Amino acid sequence: MLQDIREKFTGWIALAILGLIALTFVFVGVTPGFVGSSYAAKVDGEKIGAGYFEQAYRRQLQQNPQLAELGDTLRLQVRRAVLENLIHEQLLRNYLDDAGYRIGNRQLTDYIQRTPDFQVDGVFDLATYHEVLAANGLDAARYEAAQRQTLREQQLQLAIGASALVTPAEYRRYLNLVAEQRVVSVAELGQEAVSDEIEVDETMIAEYYDANPTLYQLPESADIEFIAIRRADIAAAVEIGEQALAEYYEDQKYRFEQDERRQARHILILAGDDAEAAEAKTRELLARIEAGESFETLAAEFSEDGGTAGDGGDLGVLTRSQFSTEALGSAVFSMQPGELRGPVETEFGFHIVRLDDVVGQGSLPLDQVRGELLAELRDREAEDTFRDLERAVSDALFDTDDIRTIAEATGLPVETASGITRIDAGPFGSNQAAIDAIFLDRVLMEGAVTDIVELDVDTSAIFRVTGHTPATRQPLDDVRDRIEAALLAEQAEALLAERAAQIVAAVEAGEDFAAVAEASGAAVSEPRLVGRQDPQIDQSLLFEVFAAPKPAIGAPVTGQVRNAAGGYSIYRLDAVLPGRPESIPLAERDAGKQLLAQQSGQGDYIAFVRALREDANVVVNQDLLAAQDLFQ
Repeated sequence: MLQDIREKFTGWIALAILGLIALTFVFVGVTPGFVGSSYAAKVDGEKIGAGYFEQAYRRQLQQNPQLAELGDTLRLQVRRAVLENLIHEQLLRNYLDDAGYRIGNRQLTDYIQRTPDFQVDGVFDLATYHEVLAANGLDAARYEAAQRQTLREQQLQLAIGASALVTPAEYRRYLNLVAEQRVVSVAELGQEAVSDEIEVDETMIAEYYDANPTLYQLPESADIEFIAIRRADIAAAVEIGEQALAEYYEDQKYRFEQDERRQARHILILAGDDAEAAEAKTRELLARIEAGESFETLAAEFSEDGGTAGDGGDLGVLTRSQFSTEALGSAVFSMQPGELRGPVETEFGFHIVRLDDVVGQGSLPLDQVRGELLAELRDREAEDTFRDLERAVSDALFDTDDIRTIAEATGLPVETASGITRIDAGPFGSNQAAIDAIFLDRVLMEGAVTDIVELDVDTSAIFRVTGHTPATRQPLDDVRDRIEAALLAEQAEALLAERAAQIVAAVEAGEDFAAVAEASGAAVSEPRLVGRQDPQIDQSLLFEVFAAPKPAIGAPVTGQVRNAAGGYSIYRLDAVLPGRPESIPLAERDAGKQLLAQQSGQGDYIAFVRALREDANVVVNQDLLAAQDLFQ
């Protein structure tokens, strides 16, 4: 069955296996020997390859371009975090292998068949499975291997989570805290309270500009021309004849084998509390059908399967494993077309079954897999052309450094892009290989054409810089308004923080909260009860209020916090009221206990992985880890 499961792969499915599928890496500027013999870490003797690590690190930079601007110290921390994640993945694989965690073919098949993206009208559809995988360029064997690993890890998490316990005392304490309320008065101090004290003049603006030479920079940029070799463009231009497609289908049709399927109808009489009466009614209906009455009409009137009665009891075309019960499946798959059988007893009740059609075991027809096979043939044809063009461009680079001459020799167009920076390669996004090549000194400063650069498994390119703009600072006149706004905000921040601190000090010295706050220009609210999830209060203030210590009788707790509006909130905490578990509906309490147990189980799972890490023999290649980037 597993070889039959091949199709639709979008959305969350892609996200679920990004970290699991084996990737084919293309290394730039690294000799195969070096990559093959080096490693980033060893986990109980199992190597994590240097290339695999560097690609994981590079993906982090591509997904988070701001990381490229980090200093060496912070960048090393990012590299350590990426490697540590790969080490944890390897630890789990090792443990699952040693502990004998296995996912059987039937279990994997059931899991995939339950995936909504592979279903049509709620039923797994093999053709849809093929189409989805093909549309996303996925290899079914790798996808299924990835799901096996996911299911193995889920087994481990469930095993550990099942041991998590929440005692009644712990849960009551948790409910007391969750439903806790606090009595608080709040004074809001906005920028308007200090606006008369703020002044910014031209001297201050000029001094700020001079004191911050690294601010208001326009990034270094380059304009380029390039020749790109794209596998997708080549494949799209490939023409595949019907004869070639038919021959390829005959050669590959074993991949599309499907189990025998049968189309049947049934009438279900639920057993209820009186199985004998249900069986008797079933036999009565069977006799009426045998006497010539319409199966479909009787199914619509008497069948207690609401999902099929309206369609005359039609169960659709199903494989044996897709029938709701083993007894029903066994009956259908032992019948001949047109045969009527009953009563068939299952855990649901009694069935009358009629077999309408048998769809024999065999391959999916060519029309259902045409798109997948055409894509494969185009990719196969494109592969040779792609490599030939790479060689042609590489050879041409030996004879000339004129990019237009190379274009004429290879038949590839010269394209252009402008405003390329060290974090944005324009049409190539954040591709670090393109950025590295463009900003090489000999390319950037001397106008040289790059060597051919493999940007990913499907794209290669050469580049030439046609224009270079060094990083420059914007003139003062262009940023004057921004500096003025920054100075105004800076002064307001300092004055508000000082005034808020004065209010807190005065209240703690015994002065009246409302009187002191209003005298300072703050808007004061009446005391109110707030809960931990109160949506009507600033979240920074809410956090501070519930982090504050419980006040003693007659000794309120005061504090201040910068709020989301850019001002300051000053609070007085008068009392803490514990939550009452009995006031929470029973269903919510039960759900909360289950959630708490799950969180406890997740914590146990994390602790388990950490314990694996502590007990494992892990050797880290510190030299490779400290390198800025293996590909540079």
